[in-house]
Amino acid sequence: MQTKLTELLNIKHPIIMAPMFLVSNVAMVKEAMNSGIAGCIPALNYRTLEELRAAIKELKASKPEGGAFGFNLIVNKSNPKAKAQLDVLCEEGCDFILTSLGNPKETIEHAHKVGIKVFCDITDLRFAQKVESLGADAVVAVNNEAGGHRGNISPEELISTLKNNLNIPVISAGGVGCKADIDKMLSYGAVGVSVGSPFIASVEAGVTDEYKQACVDYGAKDIVMTERISGTPCTVINTPYVKKIGTKATWIENLLNKNKKLKKWVKMIRFSIGMKATEKAAKKATYKTVWVAGPSIEHTKEILPVKDIIANLV
Repeated sequence: MQTKLTELLNIKHPIIMAPMFLVSNVAMVKEAMNSGIAGCIPALNYRTLEELRAAIKELKASKPEGGAFGFNLIVNKSNPKAKAQLDVLCEEGCDFILTSLGNPKETIEHAHKVGIKVFCDITDLRFAQKVESLGADAVVAVNNEAGGHRGNISPEELISTLKNNLNIPVISAGGVGCKADIDKMLSYGAVGVSVGSPFIASVEAGVTDEYKQACVDYGAKDIVMTERISGTPCTVINTPYVKKIGTKATWIENLLNKNKKLKKWVKMIRFSIGMKATEKAAKKATYKTVWVAGPSIEHTKEILPVKDIIANLV
């Protein structure tokens, strides 16, 4: 199927394997490219710039004709590595950068100088128009069915609103677990989709078998919003541990968040603590099972190779 997204990235199918913190890796993106879709990895999945640089070189060396890969860059103050990571991406080269959580102005300017396209995560029209004015090549419309940090607007309303008010392409993120879901998003006016949660339960994913199996065993009804990870509402599987600790911020966090001077530091501390807990749950067996996922795991019935998951989607 040819759309504006397949044209932008020179890929066969209008699908981006979404960047997932701790989950995404080079092996998954290689399989994505070999299967005719694009793959994306969070730059923060690499602890050092040297590791990030090595990943880019490995992907470039194995990139097939008609393949595309990119990296997700957190561009707000919660990521002190952003500037250095952007420099590495521009020096080594990739097909696109997907920005999240902040002003993408500097990223767009630097990336365009070296021919890298920039797509920007947005959740509403106001920010979408802002990134369009900055020169973004497309927006990634994060709707209320996405996993992780999701938006608040339904896919149909968000896509149609953006389609009618923007001059750049709209890529939909959230709520895709099967081919019928992709067809639905395209019918609303999206040029492609960003798909994450279905790939957690892949053979190549860099997380525990327990996390992968949870995506098989649980479904859409088991996804809840929690404030206990990053300080911003985030979707997770409602495991016994999540039920035990609750999903709301503590009273002390709520109190401190009301103080303008302390709010930023409280969020940074909560983000750090939450990310460490999430990493432990994803990478090794622990009773503290905080597993990030979206409702599209409803369609995940077994752990499969990435290429088979893509075959099911297309």
